[in-house]
Amino acid sequence: MKLAVRVKLLPTPLQAAALEATLHACNQAAEHVAKVAYTRGVKDRNGLQKLLYTEIKASFGLSAQPAVRVVKKVADAYAALAAQAKAGCLGRVSSKRYRKAMGGPITFRLQSAQPFDDRCLSWQTDAHIVSIWTVSGRMKGVRYTGAADQLKTLREHRRGESDLVCRKGKWYLIATCDIPDPDVCDPVDFIGVDRGIVNLATTSDGTNYQGRRLARYRNWHARKRARLQAVGTRSAKRLLARRAGREQRHATQVNHRISKEIVSVAQRTGRGIAVEELDGIRDRVRLRRDQRGTLSSWPFHQLGEHLAYKARRAGVPFGVNVRDRARSAWAFVNRPVPDTAPA
Repeated sequence: MKLAVRVKLLPTPLQAAALEATLHACNQAAEHVAKVAYTRGVKDRNGLQKLLYTEIKASFGLSAQPAVRVVKKVADAYAALAAQAKAGCLGRVSSKRYRKAMGGPITFRLQSAQPFDDRCLSWQTDAHIVSIWTVSGRMKGVRYTGAADQLKTLREHRRGESDLVCRKGKWYLIATCDIPDPDVCDPVDFIGVDRGIVNLATTSDGTNYQGRRLARYRNWHARKRARLQAVGTRSAKRLLARRAGREQRHATQVNHRISKEIVSVAQRTGRGIAVEELDGIRDRVRLRRDQRGTLSSWPFHQLGEHLAYKARRAGVPFGVNVRDRARSAWAFVNRPVPDTAPA
């Protein structure tokens, strides 16, 4: 299975300036390639490379391999956009969202992530340093740090490209790690997991992971956000930008903790995990207006994704459509309680 490991770079001010100039040059080149691809209707990688490879090297100061990575980034972006449109994720063809997405070239921010392959970026995992190509030349000895388990995974399983990312002035490398799948055990039973709003997760063992604290936390954020939006000043907008992502990161951390505990119990007891099917829940459930935002923004899918990849990594069987096993697990937890306990 493939995992993304993020490590934090610790560049000097001079190294950070070179990384910033490199990121800006690559994204300016990507913006130019995206415009040409849209106007000429050439959106495949080979066609774009044949058309613009020499130009972007000369105009944006890129060497051979970074120019190839820029072209591939643009081609992948257009392919992803076409897949979203085909799957109906952008709405109907006549919708405003669809017209906005398909009615112009793809744009790239100056701080957008840039992929680097092993020709542009080399790792020295024992010394915790990287050597990376920049527009100022090859830059060696850039230190990085991370959690102990992340560094171990990076050292043993790193494969393929790594993305250079700048977030709020801090630099990161997101590396792809290819971890071999462990042998999946033959489960003696399944743990049924029900996802909800009042209880984020309820297992067939009777364990409830209540969502009241998370709900209060999100409601508090919503009130703060509404007050700042009502003010509308420049300082209020700066505060809104600073607060962006806090609520999402908190919910992600809660889902990580819940899924880790459930997978740990399943692994220890030799059981699998069966999760209820939630596809099409918005079509099956009618809600009041004040409940729609809660249902749409609640992290149901993320919890399922966390359970899936943690179970796969631990060798625990996982399924969403395991109807018979899940039904037997729910029959156990929902069985009628006898009046007298057995002797």
